[in-house]
Amino acid sequence: MPDTPGYYFRDGGTTPMSEIANPDNEFRQRISQAKKPETATSKAPLGQESSTSHVLATQNHQIEGAAQKAGKEDGLTNLGWQANAKGVDTLVGGLDNDDLWMLLRRFNKQTFHVKAIKEAPPGGLDLNIAEEDEFSPIKLRANLERLYMTVIVGLISFGKHIVRLRSWREPRRTSAFAAVYFLAWILNLIVPVSLTTIIVLITVPKSRDILFPHVPPALVNSKTGGVQTPKAGVLGSTDSATGAPEKYKGEAVEQEASNVVASFASVAVSSAAGRHDQGEPDEADGESKKLDKNAPDPTGMAMKMADASSAASGGQPDTKQDKTKQPMEDAVWGKMRPAMHVVGDIADGWERFANALSPTPPFDQNKRLQLAAIFAPMLLMSLFVKAVWVVKGTYILSGLIFFTDPLQQRGIKLLNEKIPDWPKYLEIRNTLLKGVPTDAQLTITLLRIGEANRAPLPPPPSTSEPPPDKPAADVNKRAISDAGLDASHSEIEDAITVDHPSSSEGDPAGSAHANDAGAAPSTKKKGFGAKVMGAFKGTTKASVETKLTADLARAKMGSGHAKQKLGILPSKDEMRKKPVEGPVEYIGRYHGRKGAVYVDSSVSPATRDGHPESPSVYFSTDLDGNEIVESIKPKHIQWAVPIRDIAEIKKIGGLGWKGRLIVGWATDREIKDSIEIVTKSGNTYKATALAERDELFNRLVAMGQQVWEAY
Repeated sequence: MPDTPGYYFRDGGTTPMSEIANPDNEFRQRISQAKKPETATSKAPLGQESSTSHVLATQNHQIEGAAQKAGKEDGLTNLGWQANAKGVDTLVGGLDNDDLWMLLRRFNKQTFHVKAIKEAPPGGLDLNIAEEDEFSPIKLRANLERLYMTVIVGLISFGKHIVRLRSWREPRRTSAFAAVYFLAWILNLIVPVSLTTIIVLITVPKSRDILFPHVPPALVNSKTGGVQTPKAGVLGSTDSATGAPEKYKGEAVEQEASNVVASFASVAVSSAAGRHDQGEPDEADGESKKLDKNAPDPTGMAMKMADASSAASGGQPDTKQDKTKQPMEDAVWGKMRPAMHVVGDIADGWERFANALSPTPPFDQNKRLQLAAIFAPMLLMSLFVKAVWVVKGTYILSGLIFFTDPLQQRGIKLLNEKIPDWPKYLEIRNTLLKGVPTDAQLTITLLRIGEANRAPLPPPPSTSEPPPDKPAADVNKRAISDAGLDASHSEIEDAITVDHPSSSEGDPAGSAHANDAGAAPSTKKKGFGAKVMGAFKGTTKASVETKLTADLARAKMGSGHAKQKLGILPSKDEMRKKPVEGPVEYIGRYHGRKGAVYVDSSVSPATRDGHPESPSVYFSTDLDGNEIVESIKPKHIQWAVPIRDIAEIKKIGGLGWKGRLIVGWATDREIKDSIEIVTKSGNTYKATALAERDELFNRLVAMGQQVWEAY
């Protein structure tokens, strides 16, 4: 590694002995050459003019939570990192903790890689998706899950509202809508009435509950508009399509999104393989290869299965002469990146509209008024402009667009010469919804609020216990009934309550049936396929353990690749009792050596007793028990990076994606992942085997003045 001013590191044997003998002098000399960080007015290193998000995070807030109040005290405040959300006060004013946990969980799943850019984009908010973002299957999956959680769930709820109105099961509400509609038709005021309704819905939030009272979508029958038993058998969540139970708010929808994407992937692979073609039996066969490097590629397997299915049906088994295969594969994969961007842009737009209609502090609560103002001129014009004029105007505009292509091309060329990035200024995020965040931009702003007040937001709670198989605690049966559904309290009670098996008391037949059903699992023998898969899994698990043992031996012999694999699987003791980490200390490894990544968020332009300039992140082999690190000696620090010098942060998997699939299936253990930090000078530092990788990533992206772009 180069000797770069402002960084302190040990490179495993290349440092001269004279420097090792006197580390304090070396350390102070290097730090003295570094630039001092910019002065921050708050107690954290956040700048106040980097982006709109930075400004909102550092200003005073009318409604304060525990994070904002902590800024009035000196020192770092632990808001409950080790409490697992139990007994934790409201962290951010104006936002329930359950909603905060949900935002953080989804942020962790959707944000993998960020790079610093020179200035904030036209909309003022950072963390936009980069145009040159590369395609990867995991990013596509994350975007598809976002599409389901935002757009599809919203459309399902809207569709259920339409069915309720059309069913006349809520006669007062339906008759009111019908009366207004037909009266507007008689008076030729359909468009003005529609625009007025939209404006009222945007500007008056209470009108939404009056016109469209909320009922859990899982409770509404999509055909009749009446009450139905949720598909999950119990109304354990109020915002999901199935009503499945959830441990924390939003988890049911997240699980639905994951299952939907997995189901589509299963259908795609099964279609490529010709599964169940011509009534063939449902059988599967496979073999295991070496871990990760030699593991079979599922995508390649799908193509091979398609070839095999075609050959079995009389097709040409030799694909070497097929001149269409490779071009078509390249074309499909080449279109995946723009398709992924389209999916992401749709989800972003939906989230922005939702956050404009129902803004979350500290964002502007009056942004919806600006949105409604767009419809005001349209409303005035609709009172005077005749429908025939609109039709004729549409026809002439379509003709001009179709037949003036040469003029359009010249105009576009002129714009490209004068204003190269003019399309960005026309995007809805930079015009109509300027300053309105996506959920990711909202989350990073909330994280910055915690860092600005030196009170990092704790991670979402987690538990290994299954969700309770009972109705959700926030289900208001009376409110559901009062919403107008044609159902009594007892019918609603029956619909939302879990369906338990009938009691055997007083029913000998039922008792016998229950006994038979209960005895079946214990007496039923495993099939041949299950035995083969069990043996295969055991063999694979033994191979994984052998491979990890070999990595340990290779690491001791000096293999750098093997050192990166050390500690990625938790030990039995760690699985029984997960160590408490954060907000300062994150246990991990560097080049295979045990230690921890430390985050020092204090503002100190000079060194303190040989410590790196603050705020900074550094790795040390001296574990200090999750306290502010004041006792670490310079010789124990492997590397240190000031927060202001971070140019890129990237989440990296502990294993390759194929090896990850095999290890996860065979061992049923969570794999510890890694994080990579790149500095402005190009130096790269990678910490591995981090159990709390996401929490460390969130702190680093929220601490500094950097304006980020997501990749």
